[in-house]
Amino acid sequence: MAEETTYLIRGAAILGGDAEDLLIRDGVIAARGADLSQTDAAADMAARAIVIAADGLVALPGMVDVHTHLREPGREDAETVETGTRAAALGGFTAVHAMANSTPVADTAGVVEQVYSLGRAAGWVDVRPVGAVTVGLAGEQLAELGAMADSRAQVRMFSDDGICVHDPVLMRRALEYVKAFDGVVAQHAQEPRLTAGAQMNEGEVSAVLGLTGWPAVAEESIIARDVLLAQHVGSRLHVCHVSTAGSVEIIRWAKSRGINVTAEVTPHHLLLTDDLVRSYDPVYKVNPPLRTNDDVQALRAALADGTIDVVGTDHAPHPSEHKECEWAQAAMGMTGLETALSVVQHAMIETGLMTWADFARATSTAPAGIGRLADQGRPLEKGEPANIVLVDPAARWTVDPSVMATMGRNSPFRGMELPGKVVATFFKGHPTVLDGKLNTPYRYPSEAPVAGAAGAN
Repeated sequence: MAEETTYLIRGAAILGGDAEDLLIRDGVIAARGADLSQTDAAADMAARAIVIAADGLVALPGMVDVHTHLREPGREDAETVETGTRAAALGGFTAVHAMANSTPVADTAGVVEQVYSLGRAAGWVDVRPVGAVTVGLAGEQLAELGAMADSRAQVRMFSDDGICVHDPVLMRRALEYVKAFDGVVAQHAQEPRLTAGAQMNEGEVSAVLGLTGWPAVAEESIIARDVLLAQHVGSRLHVCHVSTAGSVEIIRWAKSRGINVTAEVTPHHLLLTDDLVRSYDPVYKVNPPLRTNDDVQALRAALADGTIDVVGTDHAPHPSEHKECEWAQAAMGMTGLETALSVVQHAMIETGLMTWADFARATSTAPAGIGRLADQGRPLEKGEPANIVLVDPAARWTVDPSVMATMGRNSPFRGMELPGKVVATFFKGHPTVLDGKLNTPYRYPSEAPVAGAAGAN
C-alpha cells in the first residue's frame, strides 16, 4: 500500500475524552477536529481519504515498550525480531526497546546495528536496541558504550538486564560514561549473593512450599545504592521491573531529593501474586518473582501517582520445553506484548486509579522520553507523527497463547478474560493493524521491500 494514502479516523475519543476526527497524511496528523473544516485542502483530503470508523473507540499515542526481549540474534527458537514486532503491533505498540541478552550479546556497534536493521526490515514497529553495560553481560568490563551510541542504531539505553551490574565501581563508571551522550543505565536490581538458588518470592508461600526464597531486600538494596550513585555522578538511572513496596519507597525518596531516576513496573506485577506459585506451574516463574498482594497494591499506587514512571512488559518468550518442565528447571519469564494494554486497563483504569490520559503518559509519553525517541509518545495534534493506537475499551476477550503472534506460549494470563482490545495501530501513518488483525508492515522509503515479508493473516 502506498505510504501517501490518506486515512480519516472518524469519531475517536482522544485520550478517552471527546470524540473527534483525525486526518492522517504523509506519516503525520494533517488535521484534527475543527481543523478539518477550516481549509479547503483539509476538507478535500478528508473527502478522498480511507475512512476508519472509530465510534466507541479510544485514540491513544502508540505505546512504547522500554523492556522487550526479541531474542534475535541467536535464539530464534524462542522469538525473532519479525515475530516479536508483529506481536508488538497487535498489542498497540509503535516502538520497542530490544534488550541486549541475545546471542551474541548486543555489546558492540555491530550487533546493535544488526538488531536495528532487522527491525527496519520487519517494519511493524520502531525497534530501538538496548546496549549491554558490560562485555558479554559478565559484569567485569564496560562494553563499547560510546561506539553503540554513535552507531546507526543511536543507542541511548544500556542494560545487562537478566543480570545485575553488582559491582558498584563498574556501575559508577557506566553512569559517568553515558552522561556524555545523554544515555541512561537501566539496572536489573538483584543482589546475586542474596538470591543464590532462589526460586520465588521469600515469604509465607515459599515457606509452605519449601522453595528457596527471593527476599525483597535483594532488589531494594541495589536500588538504594544506585540512586545514591546516580546522585553522586549526576546521571540518569532507570530501574527495571520494580516489584516490591520497599523499592517504591526508595524511589519515592530519591525523586523527592531531585535524583534523576525513573522506574518501570510490568503488567504481571500489577496483577499477579506469589500465591499462584502454589500450583507449581512454571508459567508463573519470573525474574523478579511475583510478590505479595501488599506489593501489588503499592505498585499500583506508585504507577498512579507517578513514582513509577512507566509500564514495561519485560516480554520474555521461551521455547515450550524451557517452561513445560519441573519448576526448579524452568526458565524465568513471561510473554506480555499482546496482553499489556488489557492488563493495565484491568488493573489501573477499571479500578479508577488511572484515566486513559494517565495510561498514555505511562505507556507512551514517559517511555519515549526515557529512551529519547523524538517521534514517539507525541500528542495527537496537527503536525505530529501519526503513531496511533485505537482501542475498544468495551471489548472482552479470553487470552489464548496458541493464537498469538509471538512464538512464546508462556503467558501467565492464559484462559483469563480481559478487557480492551486493539482495533488498529498506525505506525508512521501506516496501518500495521486493522480490525484487530495484522495488515501490512511499514516500508521505509529508502529501503526496498524484503522478499516474502509482505502482509500477514
